[in-house]
Amino acid sequence: MTAAAPLYSWLSAPTAAAATAASPAARPASGPGEVALRWLEDRPGWFAGAQWGTPWPQGAVPGDQSFTLTAEGGAEVPLQSWPLAYWPDGTLKWSGHALAGGTPAADGYTLAAGEPAAPERAVVVRERPGHVDIDTGVISLRLPTSGTDLVSRVHRGDTPIATHGRLVNIVQRELPDDGLGNVRRDELLSDVRSVTVEQSGPVRAVVRIEGKHRGRGRSWLPFTVRVYAYAGSDSFRMVHSFVFDSDGQDDFVAGLGVRFSVPLRDEPYNRHVRLVGEGHGALTEAVQPLTGLRRDPGEAVRLAQVAGERTPDIDTWDTRVSGRVHLIPRFGEYSLAQLSSEGFTVRKRTRSGYGWVPVDEGRRAAGVGYLGGPSGGLAFGLKDFWQLHPTQLDIRGAHTDTGEVTVWLWSPDAPAMDTRFYHDGLGQDSYEEQLEGLEITYEDYEPEFGTPYGIARTSELTFAALAATPTPEALGGFADAVRATPQLVNPVQQLLDTGAFGGLFTPVDRSTPARAAIEDNLDFLFDYYVTARDQRHWYGFWNYGDVMHSQDGSRRVWSYDIGGYAWANSELSPDLWLWYAFLRSGRADIFRFAEAMTRHTGEVDVYHAGEWAGLGTRHGVQHWADSAKQQRISTAAYRRFYHYLTTDERTGDLISELARSEETFLVLDPGRKVRDEPYEPDPHALRISFGTDWSGLAAAWLSEWERRGPHWEECRDKLLGTMETIAAQPVGFIQNSGLYDLDTGRFALEPEPQYRVSHLNAVFGLVEINAELLQQIDLPEFEAAWLQYCRLYNATPREAEAELGHALSNNGNLKQAHTRLQAFAAARTDDPELAARAWDGFLHPGTSWEYSVDTELVTERVASTLNPTDWFGNASTNNSAQYGLAAIQNLALIGEHLP
Repeated sequence: MTAAAPLYSWLSAPTAAAATAASPAARPASGPGEVALRWLEDRPGWFAGAQWGTPWPQGAVPGDQSFTLTAEGGAEVPLQSWPLAYWPDGTLKWSGHALAGGTPAADGYTLAAGEPAAPERAVVVRERPGHVDIDTGVISLRLPTSGTDLVSRVHRGDTPIATHGRLVNIVQRELPDDGLGNVRRDELLSDVRSVTVEQSGPVRAVVRIEGKHRGRGRSWLPFTVRVYAYAGSDSFRMVHSFVFDSDGQDDFVAGLGVRFSVPLRDEPYNRHVRLVGEGHGALTEAVQPLTGLRRDPGEAVRLAQVAGERTPDIDTWDTRVSGRVHLIPRFGEYSLAQLSSEGFTVRKRTRSGYGWVPVDEGRRAAGVGYLGGPSGGLAFGLKDFWQLHPTQLDIRGAHTDTGEVTVWLWSPDAPAMDTRFYHDGLGQDSYEEQLEGLEITYEDYEPEFGTPYGIARTSELTFAALAATPTPEALGGFADAVRATPQLVNPVQQLLDTGAFGGLFTPVDRSTPARAAIEDNLDFLFDYYVTARDQRHWYGFWNYGDVMHSQDGSRRVWSYDIGGYAWANSELSPDLWLWYAFLRSGRADIFRFAEAMTRHTGEVDVYHAGEWAGLGTRHGVQHWADSAKQQRISTAAYRRFYHYLTTDERTGDLISELARSEETFLVLDPGRKVRDEPYEPDPHALRISFGTDWSGLAAAWLSEWERRGPHWEECRDKLLGTMETIAAQPVGFIQNSGLYDLDTGRFALEPEPQYRVSHLNAVFGLVEINAELLQQIDLPEFEAAWLQYCRLYNATPREAEAELGHALSNNGNLKQAHTRLQAFAAARTDDPELAARAWDGFLHPGTSWEYSVDTELVTERVASTLNPTDWFGNASTNNSAQYGLAAIQNLALIGEHLP
């Protein structure tokens, strides 16, 4: 082992200058062109504000560029902008933008250089001793810096709409399997530890609140809640994230929610309850009903109450009703529980201690409700309500002066959250026995490794402080916005022209039969997963967003109970497949599927606390079950799309967590079960692969550098240092791994070549992150090393031996997937012969399980399964994801060579 060369010894001059620049203003830029923005779905009918990210070409837009926004028709629209990422030369790579609410949304907008219009009523943030105040010009919020309340009051003008907004957790101490015995449940409340203003207007305010749930001598479930408020808007959003800091064996979550108190000023018969079902239909009731009585108060009274309007004065009613109004029960408590994806129930009662009256049932509720009256009230909603079951909406005390609304992220009516490991270990106490288990169920088991400690989950909530009970149309629009947060998107051509995410895509093109056939296959595979998710019910609090790994052809089910064949946990990059599919198509259904996957895989499949923080868990029956805790699952490559396209701060947090994740190699050796030689982690010589490991590290380092995070200079040096020292290895990427020094951020140079490629090296984001690196870092030796790998993985043994003096091993699998590496090399070197070979390998793969030009992708209807299902026997997520990526990237890189 020899020492590595100095960091910038053979970087080009432009790269060295970019790497050492301390501020994002390195060279003059020409400025941005106009970008036509559209809504991902239809123009929102209820609009409170939106945010999005826009990419820019390298060298085109100064780092301090200001922007203006105009609506269709030419009207200037207030805009807030900020940098999301910089190119190495200091020009803007991604800009973030926020659009104010308070006025109807336009059909589209144009983003351009210029000074933004100021909002008529800017959002104002004031930091005071003990609290932070936010004023949108319509509503005001107070956020205490300590205590149990996250939002102590919400006012609309001078009218209090809600108070004591806090988190509530019900913890259960036991989980009796037979349902017998006494079960103790305790209520814990939020304990705010810190409040940080992240943005303070003029269009959007963002405040981050952190703390834990505390009570009964217990403090656990650390949370991060961001509050978003927009100029001119009467609503605010909460993005709620928590970390599960328990081993899952003793204490169990029996309820988790967000609760507000709602002052009620109107008479009980003028207090209205709304609970939205499927679509726009809603439960439309008053606390004290005046319809359906034996005596009629009058048509005007009945119509007003049903419409949510103030009834005529009681003195005008039929006296047979007005004189007996005190004898009409007041229903002060309502509950809508969605305990599965297939059904919700609604019930109500007069008050605590009295029996529940069943109201109705339905299938998939919107997760939206309202409590208030003609003098104002609170609308509330939870995104992905039925998908993230068991969920619940509760209204309590509506018959009193102060009601209470709780949006349950985990319903207290459901069984407590069971996070225990699912089997007893089966005697697998040694590595030898565990490897035997891997051979039969594909599960990599190890005692004490199947723990949920450190996983997380994020939920999105919206609250509106309304002046009066909303009309059915307004409530329906609110429900639509809760179901699918209004999202502005860039045109596909803008993404393509700027080289976003490596430029590895082109627009959907069916101009020839060969192209159309590939597009049909891509559509079929995506649709198959959409259908499978619904038919197989891939829903639930911990599961929604993920897909299964493999199918069981005998049972005609996905292998939900067979070790490593169950939940995919990002294995072979379905995340990347979905995001590139969206980039080239702009399709809303693909975006929403990818969004849910990003929310899941970045939170549930990755550890955010504990000794394995920064690592993800390999595919398994439970998302935390497998003992393989690896960089390839936690990689920032899977999170970058959603962060940059939406500006989502929580996803940015997940990326930032990984800036120093190479330190996890000191804690856990990923190769511990298969090493032949003794190995003790050494901070100056950590064995890290150039494929599945380095690709994840490189994605995190690049993200921190371009986002100018707190460790950006350190991450820049680590990225450049490892690129240089991979390129300097005897056979570059083919060397497979190196010894990494935490202090220098570089690999030692190996004295002898090793020819140890793996079929997994390039299929967890290495292709995609290298494409981005080669866009912006001029390092010819690194490019040469990467192109050599791209050419030789699918080369013949004779070709490899002619170039290397040695044949490659372990490169017999995933040949079709690796045609996109050949395509990349062919495009970079203008090699039509290599392009032709890539297409031949893609269209005519060598195994029956890969999708060839002759594979008929069709489903058959199966009636013998628990529910009728559609079945395509050759589907697997590994194959679908890698076929999808190869198809998309081959079309982009060598599409003109498609036979």
